[in-house]
Order: sequence, then C-alpha cells, then structure tokens
Amino acid sequence: MIPPPTPGSLLVIVPALNEEAAVGAVVAEIHRHVPGVPVLVIDDCSSDSTIAVARQAGADVLPMPHHLGLGGCVQAGYKLAYELGFQYVIRVDGDGQHDPADIPRIFEKLTTTGCEMVIGSRFISANGSRTGAVRSLGIRFFRLVLRPVLGREVHDPTSGFVGVNRRALNVFRGSFPLEYPEIEALVVLQRRRFRFEEVPCTMRPRTTGRTSITALKSLYYVVHVLLGVFVNVLKFDRRYHRAQRERGAGG
Repeated sequence: MIPPPTPGSLLVIVPALNEEAAVGAVVAEIHRHVPGVPVLVIDDCSSDSTIAVARQAGADVLPMPHHLGLGGCVQAGYKLAYELGFQYVIRVDGDGQHDPADIPRIFEKLTTTGCEMVIGSRFISANGSRTGAVRSLGIRFFRLVLRPVLGREVHDPTSGFVGVNRRALNVFRGSFPLEYPEIEALVVLQRRRFRFEEVPCTMRPRTTGRTSITALKSLYYVVHVLLGVFVNVLKFDRRYHRAQRERGAGG
C-alpha cells in the first residue's frame, strides 16, 4: 500500500480554461483518491463558471489576471507551491482526461526514487490505444527528436500528467515554457542533469467540451516546440562552454 502524503508535502494543481462541465468532477476525484491533499485550480480567465464550480467542489482557486496560456498557469502554480513550502506538485488537467486514481503512483515514484520529475505515460502499458492517429504520429516524432537530447527514450513526451519535486519547482518558478511546456520542460531539466521517470497511467477520452487543437495548430505546435528545444540546447551549451573557458582562465 502506498503511504499517503504527509500534511503540507503535496499540492495538486489543475490548470483550467472554460472547464465548468468537467472541473468539479476532477476535483472531487482528486479528493477521493488523495484525501487531505489540497487542490489548487488555476483559472486562465475562464468566461464560464469554472471558478464557482471548482470552489463548490472543494478546491482553492488561483484566478489569473490575464489569459496566460497553459505554461503561464502551470508556472504560477509552481511558484506559489514553492513559496508555500510544498515539496511535491502533481499537475492534473481540468478536462477529466487524467485519472486521479494514478496520483498515488506518481507520488510514490517521486518520493522513492528522488527523481525531479515523474511523467504519467499512456504508452508504457496498453493505454495509448485511445490516442488519435495524428497525435500518435507527433508523439513518435518527438520521441525520435528527444532521444539524443535526453540521452534516453521518453515514451510519452507530451503528457501533462506530471509530478515534480522541490528542486524542479525551484527551476520552474523562475523560468517555464509558456505555450506547450511539456517537451521543453524535459529539456530544461535534462540540461541541469535532473532525472525523470515514467509510470503507466490511464488517459481517458474527453467527455465534455472539445479540444482546441486543429491541424494548423498541430503544425504550429511541432515548429514551436522544435525551436524551443533547440534554443534550450544552444543556451545550455553556450553557458557550459563559457564556464569551461572561465575555469581555464582561472587555472
């Protein structure tokens, strides 16, 4: 049996935009599977009743003053969690596709391995069968791109079902990819020699609302993320070589 989080050690964050139909059930499920763990819904200027529904379900809510996008919401949650002293944060999306029953598995991996990030993966087991053909192709592409950068394979690089520890929070509270953060965040951690692990998790089909990802946005996503990956790699290599030269000059 997985031991429950100690009080004040774990925060679950739920970034949400116009998810009034799903967020209440998400919060209720989180409370059921990790009772006593605080849930923070980060509302990205929703035009519906997301805030009211989240509060009614028992979540705290952090309303964004302006529409920041997914990365901005996640960073706001990480920054607040760090300032409040939390040791671990697990992100669950507000659309109901992540199964909160898997939160204890992610938390256990974080606490027992000491790694900085744990990814809930739909591809370690048979859970990837629900992924559409276009998304599946994109994930395979990013696996190939990331393998030489990360030095190992990551099965589900676009998963947003992610847990991080306090060392990662300290990095991400100051700098975090804003638009499509999952892949770039992996590169940021790897360039600091932080470790990540994956655990099998269930990804459920969206039952309410609809995705905003169109074919054009998918193409933009690929180009944007590739640029972000290469920029992060180049920035790290530049800092590394500069540090090497400074050490050589000092010697």
